[in-house]
Amino acid sequence: MTRSAEARGPLRELLRLAGAVFVGQLAVVGFGVADTVMLGRGGDTLGLATLALGQAVYMTTYLALDGVTQALLPALGREAGAARLDRVAAVFRQGLWLAAMLAVLGCLLLLWPRPLLRLTGEHDAALPVEYLRLLALGLPAAMLYRIHVALGQAIGRPMLVTVQQALGLGCKLLLNALLVAPASLGLHGLSGHGVLGCAAATTITQWLLLAGAWRQHAHDAALRPLRALARFDAPRVGQLLGLLRLGLPIGATVMVDVSSFTGMALFIARAGNVQLAAHQIAISVATVLYMLPLSMSIATGSLVARQLGAARPRGAVRAAWSGVASAMLLSAAAALVLLLLRAPVAAWYSSDPRVAAVAARLLALVAAYQVFDALQACSAFALRSWHVAALPGALYALALWGVGLGGGCLLGLGLGGWSLPALRGAAGFWAAYCAGLVLAAAGIASLLLRVTRRQLATA
Repeated sequence: MTRSAEARGPLRELLRLAGAVFVGQLAVVGFGVADTVMLGRGGDTLGLATLALGQAVYMTTYLALDGVTQALLPALGREAGAARLDRVAAVFRQGLWLAAMLAVLGCLLLLWPRPLLRLTGEHDAALPVEYLRLLALGLPAAMLYRIHVALGQAIGRPMLVTVQQALGLGCKLLLNALLVAPASLGLHGLSGHGVLGCAAATTITQWLLLAGAWRQHAHDAALRPLRALARFDAPRVGQLLGLLRLGLPIGATVMVDVSSFTGMALFIARAGNVQLAAHQIAISVATVLYMLPLSMSIATGSLVARQLGAARPRGAVRAAWSGVASAMLLSAAAALVLLLLRAPVAAWYSSDPRVAAVAARLLALVAAYQVFDALQACSAFALRSWHVAALPGALYALALWGVGLGGGCLLGLGLGGWSLPALRGAAGFWAAYCAGLVLAAAGIASLLLRVTRRQLATA
């Protein structure tokens, strides 16, 4: 469990964990990037717009459910920090039940998504519906695999899944080429399936990753002592309710964050496919950049929970603020690079000059909020290890729905005549999102300062 490393100081352990998590997260995000680039460079503007709508609905569903399972990270981390391996395995098995139940809810929404899609003003939503129904077939595998990921992160062994995720990206790229652009493999006799091929490739890859996780529990030296799958545990209401008490506020927080992007996509769709396609490119780049603070946040949450489980409260506080500072520094560097390279990045994503021009302007706004994104993300993950999740969710709702999405309607749609011409369309929504994120970061970081001061006062 690398207890000696944690006792000496958090920074080296944070960087070790975050580096492994970052590689794995990049591989996962590569799924969406591959879809966006393949459709965009092929000039499939309709496919790219469909991807934007479909991903808005899918990612809102998946990430909100995944947010509930994030309660496993502090729960498993505390047991691992106290070296209670039997309890680690028991919590893991209950996590599988939690993931299975959440997957049922998610599949119901993805199989019947028309009410949400109608908010775009589209009357013919056949292609996004087919896209989402294909992704629904892979959602159970994706949810169960997330519990395996949480286990690796909580015990300080994220490389257990990082290699799998990298191999999964390779599989996804191969399947994308086969199902979307078979000519790239020399298979000129086969026709591509566009955005539906992207969905099928994702679903197949998710089931392959789950199969790899199952095999890993039987053969990996780090997991065999846990015997996590060596016995069957029925659902335990008390343990599941305990996970839900922490997980539901986390899931609500994630839903607020992601649904703000969903709302943006649904409203931007009214401005036409060019604006929507550029918005999808901005989301793709923003998601890649977010992997830096997210990786540091996961590492911070894991280390804080293990320090608390090992009865080292001062070490937990040091780990929390070391993670926050490191995440902000990394994101500042990434923002500068994006600001300098935004035009070529946009052109690389799309061969349509109209889409690339709009996307380049949006990427400047993406760069503007990176430091604040790092501050709020790492602070929120650290707070979860102290079982503080409800208040950050309320702050998110106020900032990202009220200021971000509400302000986006004023600026992007020009409601009430409040908008400048330069902010009409997608730019207005992204500018308002920046303002909301600054507000959220200030509130959540202030809450972390309050919690850590109280922890030091009672240590």
